[in-house]
Amino acid sequence: MRNTAKITTAVLAAGALTLGLTACGADDKESASADASAPLIVAASPVPHAEILTYVKDNLAKDAGLDLEVKEFTDYVTPNTATEDGSVGANYFQNQPYLDDFNKKNGTHIVPVVTVHLEPLGLYSRKVKKADELKSGATVAIPNDTVNEARALKLLDANGIITLKDGVGNEATPSDITENPKNLKFKELEAAQTPRSLDDVDAAVINGNYAIESDLKPAEDALVLESAKNNPYGNFLAVKEGNEDDPRVKKLAELLTSPEVKKFIEEKYAGSVIASF
Repeated sequence: MRNTAKITTAVLAAGALTLGLTACGADDKESASADASAPLIVAASPVPHAEILTYVKDNLAKDAGLDLEVKEFTDYVTPNTATEDGSVGANYFQNQPYLDDFNKKNGTHIVPVVTVHLEPLGLYSRKVKKADELKSGATVAIPNDTVNEARALKLLDANGIITLKDGVGNEATPSDITENPKNLKFKELEAAQTPRSLDDVDAAVINGNYAIESDLKPAEDALVLESAKNNPYGNFLAVKEGNEDDPRVKKLAELLTSPEVKKFIEEKYAGSVIASF
């Protein structure tokens, strides 16, 4: 039986600080993230991050002397705030452009430890089978957070569906589109909501983890899919700055980039999640 605590966004809306304080005092919370003898609590998105961590917990951690606890979060914000305030000792859900933007906007001090995998972003539809079948004026849902919105638009640009302004970076928005031959309309939604929008829009750009959670198979179902080559969006284990040398974190980093984990990723996700090591 999987020993994984699930925490919903609704509960977490009360604040990661409240979570930490109800579990323990401030001193206890600090020690939970720094005491090498305590369990290492890692915040993760349910799929594939928590699944990969649970594989490590069930198959590798004990022999390596690591006491690992996995907590699932359903949003892209609270794992970082919980890591910052010490409610958890590490997190595993994000990529570098997202983290850079998050730290800048929230004054947090989260740093990457080791990159584990890539989840290719894809364009999906229940209305058409090919991207070029999208009709004029079609509505496309895209994530509304800064980095994933830009990433979605870059995906469409790379596949000739739209053209973005030259040199646009990780803050691209629909206003940076210079050519839109199909006069597509864009519906900006929280990333987690994009799969649920498929019945209401003509197509949606969906993050790999949310696609898999929704029983989509990126390698098979996406109309267009990000290339893994030279891709800057690999997902990594991250900690609050200063905790990089925690022996538990180092041990988990080694296990996450082991041959056993690579084989698990390849066999379980069949190209929909790609090991980055």
